Amino acid sequence: MSAYLSRPDMWQTSWDRQQEAFMPDREERFAAMLRGVAAITRGAPPCLLDLAGGTGTIALRALARFPGAEVTVLDQDPVLLAIASASLRDRGTVVDADLGDPSWRSKLPVEGFDAVLTATALHWLPADRVAALYGEVREVLRSGGIFVNADHMPEESLPSFSERLRAHAREQREIAYASGAATSWGDWWRHAAADEFLRPKVVERQNVYPDAGHTQEWTPPAIWHVDALRSAGFAEAGVLWRGGTDAAVVGVR
Repeated sequence: MSAYLSRPDMWQTSWDRQQEAFMPDREERFAAMLRGVAAITRGAPPCLLDLAGGTGTIALRALARFPGAEVTVLDQDPVLLAIASASLRDRGTVVDADLGDPSWRSKLPVEGFDAVLTATALHWLPADRVAALYGEVREVLRSGGIFVNADHMPEESLPSFSERLRAHAREQREIAYASGAATSWGDWWRHAAADEFLRPKVVERQNVYPDAGHTQEWTPPAIWHVDALRSAGFAEAGVLWRGGTDAAVVGVR
């Protein structure tokens, strides 16, 4: 049995540390998201979709905060889905689906989610697809349910200051890499490729993402997302959380 199969927690921790090098306030956005979920469910265990959820980061935090929550993780990355499956076991559902294809909804195990949450993922999709996706997400929410997208969303009124914030973040990240305090994106994937269980998943991933996994990032300001949510039919839309050049927008069905 490989180390991965016996220690999914190790891979979750290493993924968290690698991601935190890019987003030091990562846990703050998750906390803001889950406060939003608590506000609409009022103590009842939520039915939650972790959209483009990777290793199940949000789903696992939801389970810790809301015992009895019904969680689904949807992603397309074979490596991250394998880690999510090993971590969740029988506590949630893992779905392999491509958000670039509008039929992704047909793979969901339930309808009427209380919340759909996603973080640092949709910036890989083009503008027209994100706008369409917002409408599709609305359709899988119950009345009064929420959709929260936390991502790189600069404040449009602070262009020069935002660039300074990004430069400072890059400097801090390089210091963390040089000191060994954090693992870089490339090093994390090299570790995954060396793992007995994950190695074939890495090969599979290269077939899913032949162009190194992603297209060009597209990161419009938060107001673009708010307007797109309103155009998609959400009754309310606005900024739930902000941290530097990142923000979380929320749409209420």
